[in-house]
Amino acid sequence: MQASNSTSPFLQRVRNAIRVRHYSIRTEQAYVDWIRRFILFHGKRHPNELGEADVGRFLTWLAVERNVAPSTQNQALNALVFLYRHVIDRPLGDITNAERAKKPQRLPVVLTQDETKRLFRHLDGNQWLPVCLLYGSGLRLMERLRLRVKDLDFDHRAIVVRCGKGGKDRVVTLPDVLVVPLQRHLESVRNLHDKDLRDGFGAVHLPHALARKYPNAARSWAWQYVFPAAKRSTDPRSGVVRRHHLDDSCLQKAVKLAVLRAGIHKPASCHTLRHSFATHLLERGMDIRTVQEQLGHQDLRTTQIYTHVLQRGGNAVLSPLGDVLGLPGSPGRV
Repeated sequence: MQASNSTSPFLQRVRNAIRVRHYSIRTEQAYVDWIRRFILFHGKRHPNELGEADVGRFLTWLAVERNVAPSTQNQALNALVFLYRHVIDRPLGDITNAERAKKPQRLPVVLTQDETKRLFRHLDGNQWLPVCLLYGSGLRLMERLRLRVKDLDFDHRAIVVRCGKGGKDRVVTLPDVLVVPLQRHLESVRNLHDKDLRDGFGAVHLPHALARKYPNAARSWAWQYVFPAAKRSTDPRSGVVRRHHLDDSCLQKAVKLAVLRAGIHKPASCHTLRHSFATHLLERGMDIRTVQEQLGHQDLRTTQIYTHVLQRGGNAVLSPLGDVLGLPGSPGRV
């Protein structure tokens, strides 16, 4: 069959089903790739001919033979669940026969406040502001990249994160120290947008069906990206030439280089700044529920992992033993 071909009618059906549900381009690319691999694994047999046992064998092969991470195996499973539910129209049943990849229990990598300062000192000028937002507001990388002008509330020192993880909106803090730099940055972005409009462009991508509902919104200032790309590019779905947001690789490379220059010997990345933001808030006595809301965690247990990296003992508990024994260095003693 031709279903394994990336241009096949079957995989186009998959793409159409994904787009109708407004999934991101990255999710579309990942799901299509996993479905293609699933078909190739089974000798190019059509998924209509396959079932739960075949899905289980594929997932087991990923875990045992390919040694993939649990998150990778879960993404493959999600793609196949989507395939059978929304394309084949035959939801999968029990797949307990699959060997699941083991998720290692690891603590997040966290920078000390001194290491964070050193990292910022070694960032190039253009990358300083977006990286500061990652740490200062506890944003995920793609949340930061997808920010629109209308999402910044300078009066209330707040940022509205739209469609974060799990499709939920939330409000996070906008650091006072970034207000003036952000306002100056937006002046240059406004000039770039005005030039795009003069050149016959300036229409940004709008989520879902907003472009049809509000045909002029795509060119409005409010909907422009806070951190636009330096060059215009062709939209892979519509073929329209427009200015997208800054590519995530730009910040990832900038942070990696700053970590190296700062002499930080930890496997730090953009996401490390989010971990550090949470840990530093807890170190300052911030209520863990507030930290949970800032991070957008659905489960408090996800946030509680940061208590394990505090220099306060397990679960952020200060043992009373030092006070009882009267030893130096205990709370309340000089």
